[in-house]
Amino acid sequence: MIDFSFENSLKPHRGSLLIAEPFLNDSYFARAVVLLCDHAPKEGSFGFVLNNFVDLNLNELVDDFPVVKTKVSLGGPVDTSNLFFIHGFEDIAESLCVAPGIYFGGDFEMIKDILNTTPENAENIRFFIGYSGWSEGQLKEEIDEKSWIVVDDYIPSLIFNTDNTSIWKRILEKQGAKFRIMTYFPQNPSDN
Repeated sequence: MIDFSFENSLKPHRGSLLIAEPFLNDSYFARAVVLLCDHAPKEGSFGFVLNNFVDLNLNELVDDFPVVKTKVSLGGPVDTSNLFFIHGFEDIAESLCVAPGIYFGGDFEMIKDILNTTPENAENIRFFIGYSGWSEGQLKEEIDEKSWIVVDDYIPSLIFNTDNTSIWKRILEKQGAKFRIMTYFPQNPSDN
C-alpha cells in the first residue's frame, strides 16, 4: 500500500522551497512553490510564491524602469503595495544571500543599471508584488498539518525561470513515487 501522507523529514530554512499539498484551497497558495528567503523559528519566516503571476508590466509599476522581457509574480498576500526582487548577482549592495546563486533585495538602482546596459540579464532577476509571511511558529504548525513539504534539492536557474508554469509538478515528481502520484490528483477532489 502506498503512503499518501504529504510530509517529509526536512526542516525549513533560508533557501529551501515549500511545496503546497495538492488540495490546498487558497487563492495565493493552491499548488504553490514558495522560496523561503528567511526562516527564524522564534521570529517568523518570509518568502515568495514562484508560480503565481500577474498581468502587469514592470513599466506600469515603476517609472523609468528599463524595458525588459519578464513576468511579474504575486509573491504572496502580505504588503502587496510594494515591489520586491530576488536576483543572481552577488555584488549588488545590501543584498541578502538566500542560497548559493540566489540573493534577495539590495540596491534597486544597481539592478536598473544592470538592466539598462544588459537587458538579457532579466533572466537572472525575479520581481514580486507582495510576499508570503509566517509569524513565530505558524510555518511549523502548517508543516505539521501537512500543508507543505520542504525541498532542498533544486538549481537556481529553476527559480529564475518565469516560463516554467509546471514548477510545482516538476519539483514534486522529483521527491519520489508517492509524491509523483500526487501530481495527478485533481486540485478539487470533487472533480474526480
